[in-house]
Amino acid sequence: MDLVTEPQEPKSGADVAAEMAASGALDDIFAQIDAGELDLTGAEGFIPGLVKAALERGLQAELTGHLGYERGAPEASLFENSRNGSMSKTVSTSVGDIELSTPRDRDGSFIPRLVPKGSRRLGGLDDMIVSLYAGGMTIADIEHHLATTLGTELSRETISKITDEVLEEVLAWQRRPLEALYPVIYLDALVVKVRDGGHVINKAAHIAVGVDMDGIKHVLGIWIQTHEGAKFWAGVCADLANRGIRDVLIVCCDGLTGLPDAIEATWKSATVQTCVVHLIRASMRFVNYKDRKAIA
Repeated sequence: MDLVTEPQEPKSGADVAAEMAASGALDDIFAQIDAGELDLTGAEGFIPGLVKAALERGLQAELTGHLGYERGAPEASLFENSRNGSMSKTVSTSVGDIELSTPRDRDGSFIPRLVPKGSRRLGGLDDMIVSLYAGGMTIADIEHHLATTLGTELSRETISKITDEVLEEVLAWQRRPLEALYPVIYLDALVVKVRDGGHVINKAAHIAVGVDMDGIKHVLGIWIQTHEGAKFWAGVCADLANRGIRDVLIVCCDGLTGLPDAIEATWKSATVQTCVVHLIRASMRFVNYKDRKAIA
């Protein structure tokens, strides 16, 4: 009788590290750290060295798969292509700059995927830069932060290119075409704090959320402006229509003066439904504070 075993989920890096620590496999490393003989970070640190070893081993495995035989295999002479030494390149990572030995082949057909040709940064570093930029840090602040914390030297021009790539993706998302019909669209504004010229000010993030025919919600767009107004919402409706929305059954919004007229001018057959939450909030103004929770 054959027993069918369910495939196990791959362990996370944290789980593997915990198992190794519990088994005693890391005791020697811990002893060296405690004795001050082993640095974890820095150019000659243990963690960058571990990342370097893992990347170089992965690159060698890729080349073996490309050539079709292991290093030193007896049948190597039967293959037209062969190993051709390695070349050195420096890549910036989230643990600092690492000097890699990238293997080569004779006919130059090997294209590594782990660290692609021409790549000088690994993906995690780009994500970190974007996160720091979104958090309000300037290009100069990010340059200084990477140099002092990771030892990674990136020019301001390189950092600016990384952030510009994100802005291009944002613009593409803002201009993407939409479905012709959304049964329900919600329009509302959320006040957020935005860094503008060295100052943090409040601005209104106008959000349009559409519900498709399968009942799935989609953020159709986000528009930033200092104040919410019916004239601005009219421009939002026109933008949504220009991007492909031809008909809407119900538009749910607050009771802003002029907003229903802007909606009906764009989608003549749409029903404008005042948001229930806004109605409850408005009615609470006429209720004693101690009774609000019960009435709501």
